[in-house]
Amino acid sequence: MKINWRGVIPAITTRFNEDYSIDHAFFAEHCRWLVEAGCIGLVPLGSLGEGATLSFEEKVALLETAVRAVGERVPIIPGIAALSTAEAVQLARAAEEAGCSGLMVLPPYVYSTDWREMKAHVATVISSTGLPVMLYNNPVAYKTDFLPEQIAELAREHANLEAVKESSADVRRVTALRALLGDRLEILVGVDDCIVEGIQAGAVGWIAGLVNAFPKESVALFELARQAREGKGDDTRIEELYNWFLPLLRMDTVPKFVQLIKLAQEMVGMGSTRVRPPRLELVGDELESARSIVQRALENQPGVN
Repeated sequence: MKINWRGVIPAITTRFNEDYSIDHAFFAEHCRWLVEAGCIGLVPLGSLGEGATLSFEEKVALLETAVRAVGERVPIIPGIAALSTAEAVQLARAAEEAGCSGLMVLPPYVYSTDWREMKAHVATVISSTGLPVMLYNNPVAYKTDFLPEQIAELAREHANLEAVKESSADVRRVTALRALLGDRLEILVGVDDCIVEGIQAGAVGWIAGLVNAFPKESVALFELARQAREGKGDDTRIEELYNWFLPLLRMDTVPKFVQLIKLAQEMVGMGSTRVRPPRLELVGDELESARSIVQRALENQPGVN
């Protein structure tokens, strides 16, 4: 399936049963719910999907569930991250065999070093299949920063590198990539609370987090921002929706973003707060503060189509 990168693509969460096994039935339902709300693809096995806590076999089984649920309707683009290059290649090839349409390639979970070594890692994974690839740049979480010039180098050498998920939270990176590459790569925003600014700078897609609980609002916000970029937008509508959404979107930018987004899902009736250790569910004042933010948003929820 050819990938359309221009829209909202959830980094989908993974729901667990009481024994911490994967709830595949809910995962399939969640996939369908997000697609029916207008999302144009899904990214399982990302940080938000708690990919680091899943075994190799669990990852493959989860991808097979996603492909069965919506793989004929939208592309499944799993996060490919591992401690070693060999394991990342193995996962990339397993994803292709499972029927995924593309890959989101990350640097190694733990080891961060110079460009020579990081380039060798991601280049090996990109070359391991013929699938379209999105490079994931998140220096805050992974301590590896793929600079615009380095991304341009990869793009020149790998025809199947089609997109980059830019999560440095610096929208100037979007401008820099555009200046270097023009339309050679599709640029997607990977930080929820700078989506409008990222699109204004030239990004064309959104790998989103709070979409797991608020898909219709996420799609509506993206479309308003896209229209504004094209000079067709309604400034009042986008300002109202963004201002309503921002307290929620900021939950995507802190270390406990998984717990916070899963709490929002539970409060809208589409998920559970259960997380795999070492993560623990929120408690005390932290829980109450988060609950109040989500509850306030629900009480003032805007009507969107």
